[in-house]
Amino acid sequence: MIALDMDGTMLTPQDEISEANKQAIQRAQEEGIHVILSTGRGIRTCKPYADELGLQSYLVTVNGSEIWTADGELLERVLIEDDLIKKMKRLSDKYETHFWAVSTEHVFRGNFPANMEEYDWLKFGFDTPDDSKRDAIVKALSDKDELELSNSSLTNIEVNAVGINKAEAVQKLCDRIGINMEQVIAMGDSLNDIKMIQAVGCGVAMGNAQDAVKEVANYQTDTNEADGVAKAIHHLLGWS
Repeated sequence: MIALDMDGTMLTPQDEISEANKQAIQRAQEEGIHVILSTGRGIRTCKPYADELGLQSYLVTVNGSEIWTADGELLERVLIEDDLIKKMKRLSDKYETHFWAVSTEHVFRGNFPANMEEYDWLKFGFDTPDDSKRDAIVKALSDKDELELSNSSLTNIEVNAVGINKAEAVQKLCDRIGINMEQVIAMGDSLNDIKMIQAVGCGVAMGNAQDAVKEVANYQTDTNEADGVAKAIHHLLGWS
């Protein structure tokens, strides 16, 4: 299996799939390798890329809160309790951060529904360039056993239900397919990729990855602007 993060990894900074990446992914599939997307994105902004690539396996979305088939069948979903979402919204207000809140039906950015109890919540995100504000938010949430914290950029915090991460989702898909984690190559660039990169047989850090990701990876490839995914696939699969 090859498990690919999207933003900062498979996608260019223009949110496109380079031709080299596309060809490498399609060749891997032709050789019988399961290629999955493993992303912090929700299904609505993930599936169009899966369709563009002609993926035939699975999609891990919202950092593992949901697992889908490539055909759009939901296999698993784990929610965050309403009171924890409310607490995080209060923290965002207190520290005056940008935020986004992901429900099963909608992504709220900068606005929050008055009838929030009517939604099922998957993830909450904070974004601020102020290190002290991020540190304070992390400290405020770290005593919550129900939450799992990561990031998808240097300025944000992503929060899922405890136990929800890309590594756990990939493990579940390995069990479903009948392979083990040693047979997986995983690529990423941010803290929400670290557990996945550490758990698989070959964890790949992008050239543009955060330093913490590079430190735990088995291999470092080129950047997402320079076909890093394609280059890693060619190198690790021994293609000429």
